[in-house]
Amino acid sequence: MNLLNRFSRSKSGLLGLFILVLVVGGALVGPILAANGPFQIVDKPFLPPFSNYLLGTDSLGRDVATQLAFGARTSLMIGVLATLVAVLLGVLIGGVAGFYGGWIDNVLMRITELFQTIPFFIFAIVIVAILTPTVLNIVVAIGAVSWPPVARLVRGEFLSLRNREFVQASICLGTSDFWIMTRDILPNCVSTIIVTGSLMIATAILTESALAFLGLSDPNLMSWGFMIASGRTFLRNAWWLCALPGTAILLTVLSINLVGEGLNDAINPRLKEE
Repeated sequence: MNLLNRFSRSKSGLLGLFILVLVVGGALVGPILAANGPFQIVDKPFLPPFSNYLLGTDSLGRDVATQLAFGARTSLMIGVLATLVAVLLGVLIGGVAGFYGGWIDNVLMRITELFQTIPFFIFAIVIVAILTPTVLNIVVAIGAVSWPPVARLVRGEFLSLRNREFVQASICLGTSDFWIMTRDILPNCVSTIIVTGSLMIATAILTESALAFLGLSDPNLMSWGFMIASGRTFLRNAWWLCALPGTAILLTVLSINLVGEGLNDAINPRLKEE
């Protein structure tokens, strides 16, 4: 309850939560209420917003509002799943490195540094291009290039906690390493992981949109990046084809960052005071 009270004091966090709820609501309800699919031609091309259709039509006569709703579902789904993959990999590698130390820590951290030296977006492009662009492969690609910061963060937390009295007591009692890591140390890192993961969702959404803009998206799913890519050649005559999905990406990423900062202030109030 104290966490909720502290979060409610953050005006920016509440604003971000409000925007995020609207986006998630549109992603859940929009496709259900849509009379047509995102790839279905419904009317003449280039109908402006607030004419026959709420947000107009694109170059092929497809409903832009329907595309936005389906695109929200795609972007949020990939963003959340890719973040889960990155967090799981980061927690596993960082936890093992921080708990055991020694040569295990050195090997795992050198691998982590190797991944950090590779430009993550170029690495994601290579992975998707090799595996073919599907939702699963995009999730794997984004997760595979996003885990190093989580690993380093978790490693630092494990290093600071493994010498605490309660951990040493568990070791003296003969408790297994897996139990100590998952039941004694990891729960004390959850708040930091949650804040980091919430901010990583925004990065994953931006990465997915950039991949879709380059044509590396699932051809069976509508996405905001694909909408911008298909509408960029008509920017002067049909501004809404790029402006609307671009605004959707901006508001979604902004709201997630605001919520992440609000959670950080609520979980670590001393940092804000300092």
